[in-house]
Amino acid sequence: MSRGTPGRSVLEGLEKASEREFQGNRTILAFEEYLTVLGENPAAQLRGSARYAADMMDHFGREELPRSADSGTPPVYRFKVFNSPPDPEARRVVGLETVQTEIYRTLKTFARQGQNNRMILLHGPNGSAKSSLVHALMQGLESYSRTPEGALYSFNWIFPVDKVTKGGIGLGGASGRQEQATSFAHLTEEEVAARLPCELRDHPILLIPQRERRAFLASFLGEQKAEALWNSLPSSLQRGDLCHRCKQVAEALLVSHQGNLKRLLMHIQVERIYLSRRYRKGLVTIEPQLHVDAQYQQLTLNRNISQLPPALQGMNLFTVAGDLIDGNRGIIEFSDLLKRPVDSFKYILGLCETQNVNIGHTIAYLDTLFIGSANEVQLDAFKEFPDFTSFKARMSLVRVPYLLEASAEAEIYREIAEQVAGDKHVAPHATWTAGLWAVLTRLKKPNGVNYSPAVSQIVSALTPLEKARLYDSGEMPAGLGAEDRKVMRSHLQKIREEYEGVPYYEGRLGASAREMKSILLDAAQNPEFPCLSPLAVLREMESFVKRVSEHEFLKQDTKDGYHDAADFIATVRNEYLNRLDSEVRESIGLYDSRQWEEFIRKYVQHLAIALKKEKIKNPITGRMEDPDHALISEFEKIVEAPGRQNLESDELKMFRQNIISQVGAWSLDHPTAPVVYGKVFPEYWQKLEKHYYESQKAVLTKLHDALLVYGKDGHDPESRKLAQETIRNMTGRLGYCEQCSKEVITFLLKSRY
Repeated sequence: MSRGTPGRSVLEGLEKASEREFQGNRTILAFEEYLTVLGENPAAQLRGSARYAADMMDHFGREELPRSADSGTPPVYRFKVFNSPPDPEARRVVGLETVQTEIYRTLKTFARQGQNNRMILLHGPNGSAKSSLVHALMQGLESYSRTPEGALYSFNWIFPVDKVTKGGIGLGGASGRQEQATSFAHLTEEEVAARLPCELRDHPILLIPQRERRAFLASFLGEQKAEALWNSLPSSLQRGDLCHRCKQVAEALLVSHQGNLKRLLMHIQVERIYLSRRYRKGLVTIEPQLHVDAQYQQLTLNRNISQLPPALQGMNLFTVAGDLIDGNRGIIEFSDLLKRPVDSFKYILGLCETQNVNIGHTIAYLDTLFIGSANEVQLDAFKEFPDFTSFKARMSLVRVPYLLEASAEAEIYREIAEQVAGDKHVAPHATWTAGLWAVLTRLKKPNGVNYSPAVSQIVSALTPLEKARLYDSGEMPAGLGAEDRKVMRSHLQKIREEYEGVPYYEGRLGASAREMKSILLDAAQNPEFPCLSPLAVLREMESFVKRVSEHEFLKQDTKDGYHDAADFIATVRNEYLNRLDSEVRESIGLYDSRQWEEFIRKYVQHLAIALKKEKIKNPITGRMEDPDHALISEFEKIVEAPGRQNLESDELKMFRQNIISQVGAWSLDHPTAPVVYGKVFPEYWQKLEKHYYESQKAVLTKLHDALLVYGKDGHDPESRKLAQETIRNMTGRLGYCEQCSKEVITFLLKSRY
């Protein structure tokens, strides 16, 4: 490529940008230069792996989840590092905020103790996102290590060529250049005879002898600042020492330089390190295997050995390698730990407690977070093992259950649906259908004996669908009065925690995300359906529940509607029809959800005035008028209010008072938000819809007839126009395509009309 060509200009730009980044990141430093970095932010530079990981989670941000002020429960956070990891192998973690918070608190505990003396063992059913949690953490650490706040450093040993030193190390006097030099860190490649990296990526502060480290920090940072910092340091930096090979090199150099530490530090090149899961730098996943996860061997074939100064060439230098070494100063994940024979990981007992492990003839000292994963079946078997008590003392067990919120579960499947659908269009509600069914299979029936008499009967009567709604959005069962709603709301946390203390907790059994992915894949490949639609998903669910012998959750005994996977298909189908009904009517032009909200609002407004026996101001004329008793009567007739035939009946008075009380209770729970009447009175909303629908059957029949001959000539022009307009609205506003809109409209009309 000739000089001056466009390609050459591009390359020159890349070269300059690379050089600027290299210099800006302070990638290569002399030890004295590193002390400047250390002095700028000593707390950040002298962190152990646990504090580093906790700081990373804080760095990307967190949000505290809303909770009742009187709940008495500690705060729960959503950490943004789990939202959208840039690594395609690290999936976004949906929900599981309690698990995220528990991991964070454990890291903070390690940091306060100064030692990662336990393995974090994530346990839960298959497919509950245990690996996704770990991989998101790893990706967060990788990204954080590339920020100025997350800069990490280790060091290499640099030995110059003879022309730089003139006589070599330990064999005579140094040249004038060596006397003038303060470091060999920035020598060019031609000037370097040998370069030995620290194989454990140890922290540069370990080059300061342990007995002098505290005094060094006091003189460098000041006594008061150093004392506060020293007490927060991890034990690996307070009492730690160099790895075996670096210790050998350091001792040999000290002998050669007659104990001159400054001359030893001339050979130190401090290098910024970047964590990487792909290249196994501080982030390592260990799959189930049958050997110790590190090796020990002599350095004989390494080219650097032959180029070392004579004082070092006579030494037997060994190297350590393997998973444990690669993962130092980051995270080591033991995937499916309990699938290995217990004897193959007994060494973890000592490793977690002391942070060191015997490898060959040496001991490797590590500063690493150990995170394992296991499914519940494996953990149950492990608990029967004689040494389980010893292991438990060195493990922090963190439960990772299936999600119990349908909207969150559906969010998981949105990305999956796009992948499995291929060229097919993904119809609205396909992932919601899968999500709701999956959650219903996971719920357990509340046991009334666990609750106070005030709420026992109400909780015991919860259907699976009502419980799913309660978990997902806090929607109360229809028909509850204001006082019952208030009591239920105060017991919501207790309902969620009812089965936490038992082995078969809520969220342990049920359809997994992996099984739902299989259902979605089969639905997408079904040639009977033009799109990946809820109808295709429902069809595959019907086939899936017949394979009872293959899935443990399908073998459960049904109890008052719970654990009935086959019946849940009908439940989900009916809920889908409710949604579809509203969408079709809105697309025809017969339905506007705002009209129900306005109708209920006006009813409550006029009822409140009537109960106070006051007048209301007419917004048009400005005159004070009596409340609209006709509107009040019409509403109460549609919702079938008790005692409405007699305006003085106690039943009607109680009904009306409950209406006002429910609005007041909602306002207390949402002090800064306007009242959303559809959420306060969902049961009345549905009755208003049903009443209106009954009056519009003729239009729906006309639509049905038009769809049967849609696209053909000769049909009634008015009906054809109605069908075209409906499909246009569904495709333009609601995300349907022409094929699936016709499919679902026909399904609705056949199922309900």
